[in-house]
Amino acid sequence: MNSAQYSPADLLRELVSIRSFSGEESARADHLTDFFKKKGIMAERLGNNLILRNQKQGVLNQTLMLNSHLDTVQPAAGYSFDPFSPPYSDSHIYGLGSNDAGASVVAMIMTFLHFYGQPLPFNLMLVLTAEEENSGPDGMRLLWQQLKKEVDMAIIGEPTGMRAAIAERGLLVIDGEAQGMSGHAARDEGVNALYIALEDIMTLRAVGFDKISPTMGEVKLTVTQIQAGTQHNVVPDRCRFVVDIRPTEQYSNSELMELLQPLVKSKLTARSLTNRSSATPADHMLMQCVREMDIESYTSPTTSDWMRITSPAVKMGPGESARSHQADEYILVEELEQGIKGYIALITQLTKISNRR
Repeated sequence: MNSAQYSPADLLRELVSIRSFSGEESARADHLTDFFKKKGIMAERLGNNLILRNQKQGVLNQTLMLNSHLDTVQPAAGYSFDPFSPPYSDSHIYGLGSNDAGASVVAMIMTFLHFYGQPLPFNLMLVLTAEEENSGPDGMRLLWQQLKKEVDMAIIGEPTGMRAAIAERGLLVIDGEAQGMSGHAARDEGVNALYIALEDIMTLRAVGFDKISPTMGEVKLTVTQIQAGTQHNVVPDRCRFVVDIRPTEQYSNSELMELLQPLVKSKLTARSLTNRSSATPADHMLMQCVREMDIESYTSPTTSDWMRITSPAVKMGPGESARSHQADEYILVEELEQGIKGYIALITQLTKISNRR
């Protein structure tokens, strides 16, 4: 099927105009379902997630999954235009989610259409997911229960400048709660939970993690939020804070919790233990492909749906991560076109490698 029948830039502009916050992707999923239906391709839908398979599928073949996400964050403050009705430009595509990860979605759609109906030495699947930005339960966390026995390898579409992320830090978000006893601030009463929390925060800040990853370096820990008190003259009996940890493959999230809790007085509760660190085996065909194509590789400091799948993967896509979640988000039309060409070239090279094995 000739993907040139539909302008990639036009499709991305259409998607940007459709609000698709995490958990609210229905309209965008509807739009793409209709888009594929007009091309004679039926999408399997699970919630707001879409699954499409190449027409030529082999029962015994391995399966390559192209995956990116349909949802966006809320628009950042400071937009100089309506993020859902941005100004038109021949060279730029503006708007919320244009860079993260609308461009990857469109580039993967066009790549899937390019290969649709062609016999490949592996099965090709396109999976467009919901709730990636908020790590929700109805995105890849739900889908992977169905797909994990079918998918053997994956390309995760995120803005990387078409560099290949071959490893990705995990994510562990911890809610801390210090408990004290309320009292009147003027009478030296009570036990100030805010002070307990501050001591614990300083303890956490000073924690050293002994095991260093050869590819990712040290575990990164940052306290990002704190909340306490009801009014100026009441000693707070509770203080809550949030810890953002970016693990490496050297520690599981459970191990980090077991390490940190004994060090502090506050109760630490993990929001999820499943957002693991990922790394692609050096001898996998995806890695061989990256090397043979001389694609720049690196370790990604940000998370994606990669952390929710268990198959080998690389993360790459058009656009730049630094633009993500920023006001006046954009991607260059040239970058989008390069993304399509890059994905097609990658699958073509994977085909050659697979045929050699």
